[in-house]
Amino acid sequence: MSISTLIFLAVIAALIFFVIGIYNQLVTLRNRFQNAFAQIEVQLKRRYDLIPNLVETAKGYMAHERETLEAVIAARNNAVTGLKAAAAQPGNAQSMAQLGGAEGLLNSALGRLNVTLEAYPDLKASANMQQLSEELSSTENKAAFARQAFNDAVMAYNTYKQSFPPVLLAASFGHAQDASLLEFADSAAIQEAPKVSF
Repeated sequence: MSISTLIFLAVIAALIFFVIGIYNQLVTLRNRFQNAFAQIEVQLKRRYDLIPNLVETAKGYMAHERETLEAVIAARNNAVTGLKAAAAQPGNAQSMAQLGGAEGLLNSALGRLNVTLEAYPDLKASANMQQLSEELSSTENKAAFARQAFNDAVMAYNTYKQSFPPVLLAASFGHAQDASLLEFADSAAIQEAPKVSF
């Protein structure tokens, strides 16, 4: 074999390994954001499991606040449905939007419940209610951290997929669609600075 043939074969082998590296990196990054979504799923399921206990504890004290309690349960059930859809396709834009909207409604319903609880000092002082509230707050914090990790993993995946040269090969490797971030409906409100007036 001549040197030019060896050089040609070496260049072909290097290109093959380069393409294999791009494919493997795309798969690795996709698996990372799917795993990150699994962590969100764990925390949201825990949150959804705590909410009925919270409502049951409050029912005895708040018999005439039935509408508020039913709104919380309905919002929780809607969020569970959104989570199932998102878990089936983590990163899918429609699934992420559905879950984000459902979480926004649930946060709103829980906010109304918290305002209502203020009118019941005996309920707020209940050890069971305090424990449930603390667990719910802790779980919401963990869910927020998991959501941030998921969004970071999605951004890393999309950035790599959209960069050159992976952008030339991503679609042919089955990575045509960008993954979507998980944004909740209140994201815009959170970004705004609070307005203070005297």
